[in-house]
Amino acid sequence: MSSEIEQLYTRLHPKSAELAARARDHFPNGVTHDTRKMSPFGIYMTHGEGSKKWDVDGNEYVEYRTGHGSLILGQAHPEIVKTVQDQMARSTHLSASTEVEIRWAERVKELIPCAEKVRFHSSGTEAVMMALRMSRVYTGKTRIIKFTDHFHGWSDYAAAGNENGAAGIPSETASTMITLPSHDVAAVEKAIEGGDIAAVIVESTGAHMGGDPIHPDFLHQLRDVTSKHGVVFIMDEVVTGFRVSPGGAQARFGVTPDLCTMAKILAGGLPGGAVAGKTDIINTIERGDIGHPGTFNANPLSAAAGSKALELVATTPVNVKADAAADRLRKGLDDVFARLEVPGHSYGIASIVHTRIGVSAEVDEYGIIRGEPRGEPISAEADHELSMAMQNNGVDSHRRFLMAMTHEDELVDRTLEAFEKSLSEVREAGLI
Repeated sequence: MSSEIEQLYTRLHPKSAELAARARDHFPNGVTHDTRKMSPFGIYMTHGEGSKKWDVDGNEYVEYRTGHGSLILGQAHPEIVKTVQDQMARSTHLSASTEVEIRWAERVKELIPCAEKVRFHSSGTEAVMMALRMSRVYTGKTRIIKFTDHFHGWSDYAAAGNENGAAGIPSETASTMITLPSHDVAAVEKAIEGGDIAAVIVESTGAHMGGDPIHPDFLHQLRDVTSKHGVVFIMDEVVTGFRVSPGGAQARFGVTPDLCTMAKILAGGLPGGAVAGKTDIINTIERGDIGHPGTFNANPLSAAAGSKALELVATTPVNVKADAAADRLRKGLDDVFARLEVPGHSYGIASIVHTRIGVSAEVDEYGIIRGEPRGEPISAEADHELSMAMQNNGVDSHRRFLMAMTHEDELVDRTLEAFEKSLSEVREAGLI
């Protein structure tokens, strides 16, 4: 029998339920992105503005998924909308080079410390695939070191070593990937000394968008050990690029990799990815070692939107506003945990906010737990109920909040009220 929270969820979203039933005839699990799978069904949205969006049943939400992190400017930013509309009227695809792709690259190079040259792609997954291949060609070596649970897209190489979703990867491919625990630079050096290591790739603030954080010292250690052994160091900045600072994690923490991968904010909310880094490595394409066609590489729409988005990041207080909203939310979440006497805490870098619910702990500024945590994480059932409760109460997210510059104080406060109410409802159901 469904819970009271689920019954209310179903009553509030009848049209979403109908669409989900239709979608199951067309898509695996009825969705087009794994994280949108939800029981009893996911919510179908129609439009967004700033940090709010609306579903097909007319319900309004404070928005924290922000295009999976790509919309730090908020939904339907007027300057992005106008830029895309203007470009649409000129052409979506000219089958030729355009000036706008040059402006886009210039913006990347202005902000990203390692960016001597840039190659554009259509997604972060593609950018990582290219970075790994460039590293292999450049070094003449084969194997790549990655870290447990760090996400670098769904390609065969990036998914190798993952617990879930890695079926169908040939053993020959998987054998070229070495998965190591974070923070163990001695294990990294030992693997490098074993030979045939082309690159080390790391999610720049830790696994799961920093949900399982790493200390910046580990980035410096990786930079040192890769430099010592002539191994390419790749920072995956798909999430962190232009978010944890205008110049990404590498600028915030003072670590310059050989290559970095980018997407999300890079293209202003449209599809787009890039590899940037040392000229000699990027020029493996120029030398003819790597072929790289791609129908939508640096397409005019993405280039225009991306160029405008990065212009705004460079010249206006985008990051300052998003970071301030995150600080307010983190403090408020901790206040809710204390007031309700529910174990939990918030953490995260810049405009990314994570929560651990059911676990009390002292954390450093990066979210790394000091000492022994107290309590146990809430169950999968409780987590699911909390997700539905938050949506019932008008907030689209419950454990991870990706902030935008448009999250004004009133919206953050509304979110905290919804979180307190939702957490209370789950506790009243006996799940916390």
